[in-house]
Amino acid sequence: MTNKNNFKIVAARVAGRSHRNCNLPCQDFYQCALGKNLIAVLSDGAGSAKYGNIGARTLCSKLCDILKNADFDHIETEIKNAIATARQHLIIHRFNQTKNEIGLEDFAATLVGVVYHQGKGIFFHIGDGAALALHPNNELNISRPENGNFSCETFFFTQNFWKNNLRFTRFAHPEVLFLMSDGVTSFAFQPDFQNIEKKFIIPINNFLLAEPDCSKAAKALTNTLNTPRAQKLNPDDKTLVWIKVA
Repeated sequence: MTNKNNFKIVAARVAGRSHRNCNLPCQDFYQCALGKNLIAVLSDGAGSAKYGNIGARTLCSKLCDILKNADFDHIETEIKNAIATARQHLIIHRFNQTKNEIGLEDFAATLVGVVYHQGKGIFFHIGDGAALALHPNNELNISRPENGNFSCETFFFTQNFWKNNLRFTRFAHPEVLFLMSDGVTSFAFQPDFQNIEKKFIIPINNFLLAEPDCSKAAKALTNTLNTPRAQKLNPDDKTLVWIKVA
């Protein structure tokens, strides 16, 4: 991606080995937009859902359209309303045969996003994946994955109780933001998710800060996520969005 005013955005999305082996497309999606706010959204369509990729793509598109000009003073309410709008769009989607909330399970997807406005930001999160704010003084703000009763379970924006699993993390004056799907989190963080894996995050961050050509940076990031070792560590789809805000 390219520079947007004072922001620099680099992102990469690759299909995981498990999907490639079954000749399936990547079900991760991401989107960024700039209006009154900077908004970035990443969603991982559930592999068990018939139209999980459509759910992920629809969620990213609707949230970016709505939240880029949302009132940051009431941003938590704005985010909830935007998710509700995305759900309503999928209720009437042509592939939703029931035309009610029961049919939303076919579009199941997780959510991790950020809204940033004049030095202040908020992560919003349902399910796994992760978000990270890095500060110049090495302070971290982490929005950690959330799973169900078992490690293989997670939560989706399409579930009836989605509001109970929507989490917010506020922060101020970071240097860099990361959003990532669960295919990346296992080697981007230490196992307890209390801290970053410095041998992964720090070199990537330093390279992206130093590389002026966003196209070259995105290609390098794609290659990093697509290495045999990365695919072996986690065979899921992998998406990483990096944003320099300061």
